[in-house]
Amino acid sequence: MTLDIDFIRNQFPAFQTQALKGQAFFENAGGSYTCGQVIDRLTRYYYERKVQPYAPYEASTLAGAEMDEARERLAAIMGVDTDEVSFGPSTTQNTYVLSQAFALHLSEGDAIIVTNQDHEANTGPWRRLADRGIEVREWQIDPETGHLDIMDLSNLLDDRVKLVCFPHCSNVVGEINDVAAICTVIRAAGAYSCVDGVSYAPHGIPDVGALGADIYMFSAYKVYGPHQGIMCINRDLGMRLPNQGHYFNADSLYKRFTPAGPDHAQVAACAGLADYIDDVYAHHSSDDTDPRARGHFVHDLFRAHEVELLQPLLDYCRSKNSIRLLGPTDAAIKAPTVALSVQGNADAIAGELSAHGIMAGGGDFYAVRCLEAQGIDPMNGVLRVSFVHYTHPDEVAKLITALDQVVPS
Repeated sequence: MTLDIDFIRNQFPAFQTQALKGQAFFENAGGSYTCGQVIDRLTRYYYERKVQPYAPYEASTLAGAEMDEARERLAAIMGVDTDEVSFGPSTTQNTYVLSQAFALHLSEGDAIIVTNQDHEANTGPWRRLADRGIEVREWQIDPETGHLDIMDLSNLLDDRVKLVCFPHCSNVVGEINDVAAICTVIRAAGAYSCVDGVSYAPHGIPDVGALGADIYMFSAYKVYGPHQGIMCINRDLGMRLPNQGHYFNADSLYKRFTPAGPDHAQVAACAGLADYIDDVYAHHSSDDTDPRARGHFVHDLFRAHEVELLQPLLDYCRSKNSIRLLGPTDAAIKAPTVALSVQGNADAIAGELSAHGIMAGGGDFYAVRCLEAQGIDPMNGVLRVSFVHYTHPDEVAKLITALDQVVPS
C-alpha cells in the first residue's frame, strides 16, 4: 500500500495557508504541523465546552467525555489499558515528576542507568538522583556511529539496577533502537524500563504493549497535536511508586503523576489524533478492524513513505566530503531526523537555507552530551533536517538542491 500524499496533506491546514507557500518544512523533530482533526476539536472545545469538566450540566459533561475519549482511544491504539495513559503539560515535566517519584521509591545504593544518546529532558532529571545517593551509570554510545550496543547495557546491569532510561531514537543520531529487545534484557535483570519516545512517535504511534516498556513517553505536539506530554505507565509500577498528585487521587493511576490540573481543552483535542489515524486508515483500507490494528497499519504506512524519501537524502549526504552524517546511512533503521556536522556554525547555515525556502534548524538540540560524545562542538552544533510522513518527495528534492548550493563539496 502506498501512502496517498495528496490526501495526507489535505488533512493539514498549514499546507493550504498562503504564508507558507513555497516553504518546505524540515524542522519536524522540533514540532510538527497540527492536523485538522485536532484543530477542529480544540476549536469546538473553546467555543462550546470551555467550562469545568465532569459537572452534571451538558457542556461540562461533554467536556469531560471528550477528555475521557482521548485517553480511551489513544490507549486502544497503543495497546495499553485506559488508566495507564496520563497527560501532562510536557514530556519534560512528566519526566521530572516521575523522577521525583523514583527518588522517594529508591534507596541509597540502588542504581539507575541512563544514556548519553538522549535529549537532556530525559536524562537530566534522572542524573540528578545522584544527589539522593542513587548511583547513576551511563550506557554510552559508539563515538563514531552514535550506536547504543545492547551488550554494553548487559555489562552494566546487576541486581542493584532498578531502572533503565533510554530513547526509542535519538533526536540527532536518529537510529531506531530495538526497544522490545532492550526491554526484554532489562526485565530479565529485574529492572524497570523508561523509554523516551518523543523522537520516534511522530513517525508512527507505537504499540507500547507489544514493546514491553514499563514507561513510554512522548509529546503530542510532535505528533500533529497540541502541546501535551503523553505517558503510558504499567499499572503495577505506577501504583508502587509514591503518589505525586493530590492525596485523594492516589487510587487513580492516571492522576498519580499529574500534580497540576491538566489543560482540559488540549487533552480533549488529543482525541483528534485518533480521528486522524482512523481517517488515514479508512482512506487506505476497507477492512473492519480494531484500533490497535488500525494503528499498526497506519504506523507501517507512514514508515514506508518516510523510508522511501529518506534513503536518497542519506545517500546524498554520505556522498559529500564536507558533511559528516550522524547515525545510520540505512533508512530502514533510521527515523527521518538527519543531523549533519558541517564546517562553521550550523545555525548560520540553517539561516542560509531559509533563503532557499527550506525551514530547518541548527544547534545542539538539547543533545549536548550526545554531540560531545561524537567529538562535535555543541557551540557549532549540527544542521538538522527532519521530516515526517506528510513531507512530499518534491520537498526532499528541493532540500537536496538547496544543500548543494549552501554546503560546499
